[in-house]
Amino acid sequence: MRRDRFQARQLKARLDDLLTTADTRLALPRIGSNAFSRPAATDWAWRPNLWRGPLLRKGIADVPTATKVGDAVTIFHDCPFAEMSFRQLRNHREADLAPFALRMDVFRFGGSYLSAVLDLPGDACRALRKRHLVRMDVIVEIERPIEIFARLNVRHGPNTEQVVRELPLHEDDVFVEFDLAYTNLNEKRVERMWVDLIFENPEMNQVTLRDITFARYPRADL
Repeated sequence: MRRDRFQARQLKARLDDLLTTADTRLALPRIGSNAFSRPAATDWAWRPNLWRGPLLRKGIADVPTATKVGDAVTIFHDCPFAEMSFRQLRNHREADLAPFALRMDVFRFGGSYLSAVLDLPGDACRALRKRHLVRMDVIVEIERPIEIFARLNVRHGPNTEQVVRELPLHEDDVFVEFDLAYTNLNEKRVERMWVDLIFENPEMNQVTLRDITFARYPRADL
């Protein structure tokens, strides 16, 4: 009986560890999840892989300009001594739909700009029309007040159309819409789309991008 009791206790400890690990993992957003709300009539939607799956390289310190973070995000700046770091985090809050987040810590920063460029996939350009709206939803946490701008770039032939919006960080739902109706887009020559996230005065701040998603849908006929 003593031997059986000892073996039972060992088995119970293993089972408790298994249940704890399983409950923790099941409570988190599923890795690879592309679940998020989409406006009505959406014909294309996307969450970058950085917020969907784990990176091979979780963090980067003393980030040089043109640093790739995952396959769709590139960091640019003009600071000669950039005291900053980036790292991928696992989301665990009940409200999180994205499995992962990106955290940026900036200490001393002597440059004039800091931006994260998100390259949109080719599907975003397919059948793109001037009647389309491109929406970007962001879940962001900031340590102290900061201005963040989003600039949509659409390359068509030798020209590039740009639409700039400021993220409404004071709102409960942080999103911007880029209306292509006010551009000179050549619908037959669309080649590429990307978004610049521009951080104004990022020095001595921590910014956590919990999620970023995109959706494309036609604007209402007026």
